[in-house]
This record gives sequence, structure tokens and C-alpha cells, in this order.
Amino acid sequence: MRSIIWLVLLFVAAVVAAMTLGRNDGLVSLYFGHWRTDLSLNLFVVLVLLACALLMLAARSIARLLSLPQRAHEWRQLRNERAAQARLREGFAEYFAARYSRAHRAAQRALEIQDETEALRADAEFRLLAHLLAAASLHRLQDRPRRDELMQQMAGLLRRGSAARPIDEGVRLLAAEWAIDDRDAAGAIAQLGELPGGVARRTQALRLRLLAQRLTQQPLAALQTARLLAKHQAFSPEAAKSLLRTLALEALEAARDADTLRRTWQQLDAADRRDAAVAARAAIRAAGFGVPADGREWLRPYWDQIAQLAPDERRAVALALLECREGIGSDWLAPLDAAAAALPNDPAVAAAVGAALVERQLWGKARRPLEQAAQAQTLPALPRRRSWRALAQLAEQEGDTERANACAWAAARID
Repeated sequence: MRSIIWLVLLFVAAVVAAMTLGRNDGLVSLYFGHWRTDLSLNLFVVLVLLACALLMLAARSIARLLSLPQRAHEWRQLRNERAAQARLREGFAEYFAARYSRAHRAAQRALEIQDETEALRADAEFRLLAHLLAAASLHRLQDRPRRDELMQQMAGLLRRGSAARPIDEGVRLLAAEWAIDDRDAAGAIAQLGELPGGVARRTQALRLRLLAQRLTQQPLAALQTARLLAKHQAFSPEAAKSLLRTLALEALEAARDADTLRRTWQQLDAADRRDAAVAARAAIRAAGFGVPADGREWLRPYWDQIAQLAPDERRAVALALLECREGIGSDWLAPLDAAAAALPNDPAVAAAVGAALVERQLWGKARRPLEQAAQAQTLPALPRRRSWRALAQLAEQEGDTERANACAWAAARID
């Protein structure tokens, strides 16, 4: 298509030249001393055009000749810049291939070429990327002193504000990750605290914050961070549930007295308090602090619907009530009977019901669930031992010394 257009233009030019110059009878006379030269006007125009073209060509040739040193300098700068970029790409390739010594050497060579190249000296982003690659390689090589030296240099570049924001954020996130690897949770939190609000809510930043909070024994703060991560779908539903439960249990374990335990329970999210395993652990801790009434209060919603709980949750709630049986009131008798009727073959429920009935001095009703719990091999040793001892106490009250001794012996043989 382009050749056709040029051909049409050539025809147009030929037609215009023929119409303009074909009937031109003009004459140009040139005088020089005693000489005179006559030229047709058409030839004179052609000669002028050729002279102008030759002058322009000569001027361009002279200009290119004079600019040859500058162009050579620019070519060398471009060659060095390409070499520096090639070394940086090579360094990243070696780093991802786990050749960290080679990656560090490539990054250092890229920095050397940058210092030798005038066009690259002011490129702060290139320098930061090369420093970052070198520092990451040294971190993998466990060379912390040299890594920290490079980090200080990067911090100086960042303070000048000459780097793009993504590089700034990446440097701080990597610094926080390396601090966590060094078990320096305070340094990691300090690095994360310097991030803008939007960056601090990103999944990677939240993951690092969670690790730092767990290192510094802050289970409640870690629980809030983990809930944000679960909201961002950073974990699978099963992993999120397990992590949240673990952190809630750690928060309860951190309590050192009953008042602290109550405050921790109130500070837990409503979703955490709806977890039967968390409530069971809180109840056991309350019993250990001498406030079993608080534990029973936290367990009551789960006990009322114990038949609908999963087997592991049902077991945890029943064993927790067993620990909180001391001082149990008559208001628990109806829920105990309902649970025993709904789950007649559950040994954990039987152990809890039997122990609670013994606490209420209802020995006759307690016999059957105690026997069921004492003979259940799936129960832990402590509930079975307690059941045998309660049966021995019941036999003593009935005057059956032989049975009391047999029950006491059975309790003693449980490891």
C-alpha cells in the first residue's frame, strides 16, 4: 500500500513539473569578470536544488563527525547500563535457584558497574534493588553483620525519599521478616509500625505481625490479627478455626489468677466464646483458681445442648464440668438428668454426671454413671480413677468393705 502511494505521488510530481517547467522559456545569465554564462531557468533551478542537497549532506556529515566522541561516550554508558541490568537479572535468577553466594556476587558487580556508569549513579531504585538482593542473599547465608550493614545503607537511601513506594514497602516487609527469623520480635513490630495503614493491612504484613505477637507472648493481640487474616481468607476454614482456637487457649493459659481469667474471657471475641473447646478450657482454669462457679456458668450453654455437639467438643465439655463439680447447685440436676438420658452410652458424660451427683450427695443415682465411667477404657486415667474412688466411698457408706477395697484397688492400678 505504501509503494502505491509513493507511485501516485511520483506521478503527481511529474505532472506538476511538466505543466510548470514545460513551457518555461526563462533565461538566467551569470556574470563573472569578463565571462558570461547563460543558463535556462529550469537548469538553474535543478542546479540550485542539487547544491542545497549537497550542502545539507555536508553539514550533516560534519556534525556527525564532530559528535563522534559524545556518541561513543553514550554508547559506552549504554553498554555499561545493559551490563548492570544483566548482572541484576542474573543475581535474581541465582537467588531463586538457591545459589546465594553467586547471587550476592552478581548484585555486588551490578553495584560496581552502577558506580562506574554516570547515567546509572542517580538511579536510586536500581541501587536499592541491588542492595536488597545482596542483603537477602547474605540473610540466607546467615551473614547477619554484613546484611545489617546493607540494611543501614538502604535505610539511608529510603530517608532521602528517592525510591518508589513499592520498593520502600518491600524493604520494610523484608526487614520485618528477617527480624522474625532472628527472633527479634520487637524489631519486627517496629518495622511493621513504620508501614502506611493500607500496607499494614495486607496479608503478608498481617502474617508477620501475627508471628511477632506470638513471639512476644501477646495471645490476645495475636488473636485479633489472626481474625483479620481469617477474614482476608489467608487460611483455609479448618486452619483458621484451629489457629483461632489455639490462640484463644494460649490467652486463657496466660491468666495467672481468677480476675485475670475473667478479664481474658470477656476480652475474647464472641465467636471465640462460642467455641466449646475454649469454654471448656476456661472452665478448667477457673476450677484451678478456685472459682468453679464461673466455670459452670461458662459451660452451661454448651451442657444444655450437649447432644448436638461434636464428639470431641462433647468430651471436652463433660470433662470440664467434672473439674467444676465442686459446689454445684440443684439447678443443675435437671440438665444432668437430661444429658444422661440423651447420651446413655457416653463415658465422659457419665463421668461428669456421676461426679456431680456425688457432689450433691445423691449416691443412689450416681452409682450407674460412675460404674459406666470407671469401666470405660477410652476415658483418661484421672476421671476413671475418681470414679473408682467414688464407688469405693459409696461401698463404705453401704458397709460393703470387700467391694470398697476392690474399688480402691482398681483405682490404684490405673496408670
